[in-house]
Amino acid sequence: MNYQDILYSDENGVATITINRPERYNAFREKTCVELIDGIARAGWDREVGVIVLTGSGDKAFCTGGDQSAHGDTKIGSGYGGRGTLGLPIEDLQTIIRDVPKPIIAKVQGFAIGGGNVLAMLCDLTIASEHAQFGQVGPKVGSVDPGFGTALLAATVGEKKAREIWYLCRRYSAEEALAIGLINHVVPHDQLDAEVDAWCAEIIERSPTALAIAKRSFNAATEHIRGISSMGMQSVALYYDSEESKEGVRAFLEKRKPEFRKYVKKL
Repeated sequence: MNYQDILYSDENGVATITINRPERYNAFREKTCVELIDGIARAGWDREVGVIVLTGSGDKAFCTGGDQSAHGDTKIGSGYGGRGTLGLPIEDLQTIIRDVPKPIIAKVQGFAIGGGNVLAMLCDLTIASEHAQFGQVGPKVGSVDPGFGTALLAATVGEKKAREIWYLCRRYSAEEALAIGLINHVVPHDQLDAEVDAWCAEIIERSPTALAIAKRSFNAATEHIRGISSMGMQSVALYYDSEESKEGVRAFLEKRKPEFRKYVKKL
């Protein structure tokens, strides 16, 4: 595949996949997701690759989730282009991160917000700069991730904290994310690359088959979430057609507070 939205490189057993949309804070559109799926599969089944690093271009953002300028547009040929339940292959992207037999490290140098926070959480390990920030924004913009983004988050940080993260949509510093178990390690910003390199070097020395078995074993305990996600995404697809969800997008693009409640139907 001729990549436009990502950068791909591999050296000394490490494949690095970089979301390359810094002008959009590395928010993803359909093309981005399709290229990420291809890149992760390419690295994941390459016998010469021992570990995958997922990161974003620039210093501002790892990833800020779906590009809001296309949010909710599921028409073929426009917006997200029509692939997947939401017109965006987010389910395929989440699945490939879990399914490839190689450890994936999220290298987070800035914002990991919304779908970007979910991507970082889905990776096997997350190493962050002291400048990084984490959090969800869905209920602020008329969206939600009713699968791995909620259920796996609860399994990762505990249900009370996961509910706080989703209900309040606050941002959390790297140190706060470390304290609740959302990430593995925090380093000074200028040491992030070296720290990730050091972790990769250790992983490459380990047995690839043992690591693959360990990853699949960890995933087995939460594999039921895939079914929850499939059902939940179908609900979100219907939600995106509502005026309540559309109000979130309009408010975001117009840079104002949304007025959700005037569109709420009986729950």
